[in-house]
Amino acid sequence: MRYYLAKTDPGTYSAMQFRSDRRTVWDGVRNPQALRAIREMRPGDQVFIYHSGGDAAIVALATVISEPRADPKDSRLAIVDLEYTGDLVPPVTFQEIKKSGEFTDFALVRQSRLSTMEAPKTFARWVLKRTKLQKLGEWP
Repeated sequence: MRYYLAKTDPGTYSAMQFRSDRRTVWDGVRNPQALRAIREMRPGDQVFIYHSGGDAAIVALATVISEPRADPKDSRLAIVDLEYTGDLVPPVTFQEIKKSGEFTDFALVRQSRLSTMEAPKTFARWVLKRTKLQKLGEWP
């Protein structure tokens, strides 16, 4: 299993909307490096959902549920299906990630505009140690 990070603008498509939808097609990615990450995803891989802008933070976790495929709207692009796994409580902010000093080589810190990227396993463990996964159906 591999880990990835996918950014979304909460004003466009928030984790709350994804939670409500339960499944989504991850599309709209145009950057060649980000497209490469999508093409490398496989069912069972985990994806950290990152709200960009304002209070940038990792807020949720999703699971890849399909093989990547060409976007039917533009065959040069790639898409993949994701299923919402749950919220990460508390969210892990970009400032926390930078302040840790442990991930200066991670694309999230180095290339802040990159929308989708593989996440190192050390980063995934670091995030998961700091959060509780609140799965669907566990909300009060």
